[in-house]
Amino acid sequence: MAKTIAIIGLGYVGLPLAIEFGKHYPTLGFDIDHRRILELQSHIDKTHQIIEQDFKDSHHLSFHSDLENLKDAQIYIITVPTPLDQFKNPDISYLQNASKSIAPLLKQGDIVIYESTTYPTCTRLDCIPILEQYSHLKFNIDFFVGYSPERVSPNDHAHKLTQIQKITSGSTQESAQEIDTLYSSIITAGTYLAPSIEIAEMAKAIENAQRDLNIAFVNEVAILCDALKIPTHEVLKAASTKWNFLPFSPGLVGGHCISVDPYYLTHKAQELGIHTRVISAGRLVNDAMPHFIAHKLIKLISQAHIPLFDARILILGATFKENCNDIRNSKIFEVAQELQEFGCKVTLLDPLADKDEVQSKHNLTLFHTLEELPRISFDALLGAVAHDAFTPMDFTPFLHQNSVIYDLKGMLKSSHARL
Repeated sequence: MAKTIAIIGLGYVGLPLAIEFGKHYPTLGFDIDHRRILELQSHIDKTHQIIEQDFKDSHHLSFHSDLENLKDAQIYIITVPTPLDQFKNPDISYLQNASKSIAPLLKQGDIVIYESTTYPTCTRLDCIPILEQYSHLKFNIDFFVGYSPERVSPNDHAHKLTQIQKITSGSTQESAQEIDTLYSSIITAGTYLAPSIEIAEMAKAIENAQRDLNIAFVNEVAILCDALKIPTHEVLKAASTKWNFLPFSPGLVGGHCISVDPYYLTHKAQELGIHTRVISAGRLVNDAMPHFIAHKLIKLISQAHIPLFDARILILGATFKENCNDIRNSKIFEVAQELQEFGCKVTLLDPLADKDEVQSKHNLTLFHTLEELPRISFDALLGAVAHDAFTPMDFTPFLHQNSVIYDLKGMLKSSHARL
């Protein structure tokens, strides 16, 4: 008889996982957000990861907001967020609370699998003791633990969950094999069984830290090119003619992966008395990019002899990446805030972001379409996020002869400044 799987947390990571497991196994999707559960029960996914047919195909999946409904599960998979606090320190409170919540439900032989990105040793040193304390069971005797890091890229339809090779690991040889077999049954791209939980944790952390460093490099190149008045995009185009040149582009680095995970590594390094010079340097460069971009736009406005105070600026994009509706940790709002501090009037246009969320979290008005925009001429246009929806849009009616166009992603056809 197939084991019952409980997925704790139904966001960008948990929901696709629940859908896939629900096609093959009795699966219980759990989230503390009761409204989210009601939406999912009605086959509505506000993240736009899952379509109606996916819900219909997941015959064995049900959604719950009451922990009591999970008591018959034998496998618990935790997919809750691991953000940073205001001081850029890892916030593992969601992991700890999820561990505390499911621990009383654990029974002899149950397995708990963590997918949330975190620092190496977090599972063993921070999560397992909570499971033991609140379950009154013994680790690796009564229950077992695994770590299988998520590799989801929101709204990347070319790399869906089943098409991305999955790293797996377990606290014993037997549990590791069972966990690997479980994921192998839904991941068509295959699995990689890591020798230990800590190796799996470290592998996940460095995946995103590596991307962060590569983007930091081209961001620093862009800053240097700007000072030399050399077009960065032409430099990168020329360099990319060599077969082993890595194709990274400069820009804002936000979201809940690349801009977060390096801090999990530096946090653990500091505990050990190690100063991670390279990883930290990459974060310093990328964290400074909103300031650089805002000041570059201010210079362009001034050079166009446009009065800075009350200058009207239209920003295209509010989400942390293209073709995605997620505004979590989007750096666009840092740019907007700095422009407002100079006295500029900022307007946001994004067809995907949620208006109410932008208003409540950042006190900014968001428009979805050109038709909704106020019929004024903007003094500057900042192309920040390359949504496909922007491609056919004509912004000419909203610009005057002297308007500044600053394009971070090369998505606008008219003559303009580039990052």
